[in-house]
Amino acid sequence: MAERPDLAAMLGGLVRTLVALETPVLEEQRLSMWGYVVLSALDDGPVRTQAALAQAIGADKTRIIGTLDELQDAGLISREPDPADRRVRLLEITAAGRERRRAAQDRIQAREEKLLAKLPTTDREAFLRAARMLAE
Repeated sequence: MAERPDLAAMLGGLVRTLVALETPVLEEQRLSMWGYVVLSALDDGPVRTQAALAQAIGADKTRIIGTLDELQDAGLISREPDPADRRVRLLEITAAGRERRRAAQDRIQAREEKLLAKLPTTDREAFLRAARMLAE
């Protein structure tokens, strides 16, 4: 097998570049990185508990409480008691949250397009296909 750097070593620089592309957009949208992750997860549909959300996004449930508070205070999510179990809070993105998340995503992906444009079309398509497959 030919020698190559580990995947983490190869992708580390790319991830740093992507974070640097996203950060100004998120700042403009008044979102933290975790806020954007939460809104993205909730845009797929409501989540029954904070613990389920934390598991879905790979965060510690106690770590996201502050993020949830900020998003709720900004009117971007709602946390309502579950009628079937009042101890449980149903988490849902609001229309304003969906609008802000999608605006951020549009701007982020426009910046990503500039980076991806460095690749020939066939390589770009293969890269995006492989990234989706490996992310699953």
